[in-house]
Amino acid sequence: MGDREQNLKDALELLRDAKIAIQKVSKIYETEPVGGVPQDDFLNIVVEVSTDLTAENLLKVIHSIEKGLHRKRLVHWGPRTIDLDILYFNDDHIQTGDLTVPHPEIPNRKFVLVPLLEVVEPNSQLHKDAQKMLDQTTDKMNVQVYKSGSE
Repeated sequence: MGDREQNLKDALELLRDAKIAIQKVSKIYETEPVGGVPQDDFLNIVVEVSTDLTAENLLKVIHSIEKGLHRKRLVHWGPRTIDLDILYFNDDHIQTGDLTVPHPEIPNRKFVLVPLLEVVEPNSQLHKDAQKMLDQTTDKMNVQVYKSGSE
């Protein structure tokens, strides 16, 4: 789906353009796709941001960014140029028709947990929780560093 690394860079730039401050960016990781649909491997990063937006408005912005990068939701777990998710939003617990935070699949996704551990504060409860989830996950997917920096 195009230049995978450039898609990540473009998404970061569009976040900045939306006045969302990028605080930390993990290394880029390459993983096999989830869901069994034949396609190229994915590149994944976790980004810590700060914003004055509400979670719902942040979701609107990231959907707009996905659309701007030509994301099409044709096949569940199918090929896509970009997939942006809100994993956590402060310490909030949110459940609406469009948004669940914390993201419910975090414990099942090694490709989320590995880069997440890079961007959260090492002594925080979130880091401890993420490490515990990684230690206990049943996800055996290979998560390998693709590139040390995404910028």
